[in-house]
Amino acid sequence: MRQPIPVTIVTGFLGSGKTTLLRSLIERRQTRRLALLINEFGEIAIDGALIREACEGDAQLRIHDFPYGLIAYGDDELFVPTMRAIAARRAHVDHVLIETSGLALPTAVMELLQSPELCADFVLDATLAVVDTPLLLSDQFEHGAGVNPAAAMFERQLEYADVVVLNKIDELDEAALLLAETRVRLRAPNVRFLELAHAARLDIRLALGLRLHQPTRTEHAHTYTALATMPAAGAGPLAGQSRLNGHAHSGLSAHNHGLATHKHFHEQDPGWLSFVLRSDAAQHEGQLKSALLEAARVEPILRSKGFVRTGESARAVLVQGVRARVTLSVDAAKPAAQRSELVFIGYHTSRSKVAAVLSDMTGTTWR
Repeated sequence: MRQPIPVTIVTGFLGSGKTTLLRSLIERRQTRRLALLINEFGEIAIDGALIREACEGDAQLRIHDFPYGLIAYGDDELFVPTMRAIAARRAHVDHVLIETSGLALPTAVMELLQSPELCADFVLDATLAVVDTPLLLSDQFEHGAGVNPAAAMFERQLEYADVVVLNKIDELDEAALLLAETRVRLRAPNVRFLELAHAARLDIRLALGLRLHQPTRTEHAHTYTALATMPAAGAGPLAGQSRLNGHAHSGLSAHNHGLATHKHFHEQDPGWLSFVLRSDAAQHEGQLKSALLEAARVEPILRSKGFVRTGESARAVLVQGVRARVTLSVDAAKPAAQRSELVFIGYHTSRSKVAAVLSDMTGTTWR
């Protein structure tokens, strides 16, 4: 009997750093031959372009783009045929990695992996939820799901995760990391593992080959070091360390997400908007950054990203914005384009107001 191809889902809210983490996993994949499905919520594929830079010329990597935000949801007619095509070349695929958009739940993929069309050829290895740790600590997810759509989406993504990866942690001290762990555990007490990604890097052994959902009757020998404490005030050692052993799966099933767990969370909540603004004029980096910060102040922009042309570099400049945190960096592999393109994602965000702020503060036309 042939073994099913393992599938790892990488989920996480807008701007959590999924694509950067995925690039680091690709670089550390050793000899694994990977198929990658990249899902974006937006008109142009920024994340797919960044992944392709990391994969360029590598015959052991195959990338499939899924635009418009909701991979494997009801209207997606591409997912099952793509997975069937991957199964047809199974001799050349060791693992499938699926990056969902920041506004999708992983459960749609989980459901279809259990469907008659796919269950014989694929098995869920694990679901990783990547967390923007400074954003988690900023209290912006602390307002109830009923009044904060971002908090609602964030909490549902954690709910279905096996592994939570705390990302963007390099400037945080131990107390902040413990607080972040506590907040994750309160929201998602059933998470198997909580990992730290220093410099957006995660050991490949903590991401691929976890076998958390694969039924088996074979015992696997693992050694675990007891944790001294769990993150909570006055907490002491756990009496039973075995409950932390997420790899224990000697029975018929391990942490099974049945089909009934999947409900399309927003199908798509019309409040979530994505739009692209373009400019043909060369940009000044300092002015553009100030304009993006001001736009995030006056409009509910949760994510901005794209490539811009500046008069200061012969290469394209990559823009990455998460709310009021904006960085611009020269992309070493991408030549300067003739036109700047930025994707904005937000909740009831006004395209015209954002365009007006950028045009006014940069002295160039954005539309």
